[in-house]
Amino acid sequence: MNSTKRKNMKLLEGKWALVTGSSRGIGQQIATGLAERKCNLVVHGRSPENTARTVELLKSCDTQVHIVSGELSSREGIQSVIDGVRSGPGHVDILYNNAAVMSEWKPIWEVSSKEWLDVFQVNLLAMIALCNAFAPEMKRRGFGRIINLSSGIKDTPHLSPYGVSKAAVDKYTLDLATELKGSNVLVNYLDPGWLKTDLGGKDAMYPVEDVLPGALVPALLEDNGPSGQCFAAQDYRMLVS
Repeated sequence: MNSTKRKNMKLLEGKWALVTGSSRGIGQQIATGLAERKCNLVVHGRSPENTARTVELLKSCDTQVHIVSGELSSREGIQSVIDGVRSGPGHVDILYNNAAVMSEWKPIWEVSSKEWLDVFQVNLLAMIALCNAFAPEMKRRGFGRIINLSSGIKDTPHLSPYGVSKAAVDKYTLDLATELKGSNVLVNYLDPGWLKTDLGGKDAMYPVEDVLPGALVPALLEDNGPSGQCFAAQDYRMLVS
């Protein structure tokens, strides 16, 4: 193992990371990548049963695993996730707001108010609620890494609710980064690329595994590193994870 990788391992060793939507897809890849670097994981799914595959994958890593569940489409589900963390590790050092829903393909003027609200609830408002729950504690401890999943989607008005929600994620990330400036809680957003997942579809450009190692870069930032920045996972695709 080279010196850079040894240093990266130490940056995450023993810390707790919550990855929303880690029962499959991008979130599952991020969870396994973090665990391979000795990071403890809070695995999230809509139900405890949905997390079984990820938990099985993490058994080969010498880390602690805690399961939380809850639908991010409701306040009760979000609170279930927060309460689950409180009753387990008690805190998180690293927060990946990965979970998201895609909007239905249709002309932009045919999207109902309810459809807009449903997408924003999961993709933006749930993320804000989790940041509100855990960011102040990170600030008090003088350490935190918050990574909000963004998207490079553009020129696709038929998926406007999804695209607009991700633009809002970017703006919120910048505001939160400014609020936490100087606290060593680094807040960045991550464009995973167009990946072959349930959300990305079978025609996507890259296999889901290609989100690593790039997706881990914002979690591996050293103290007082960059904040309010966009990291593109596919920029690191050629590196060994």
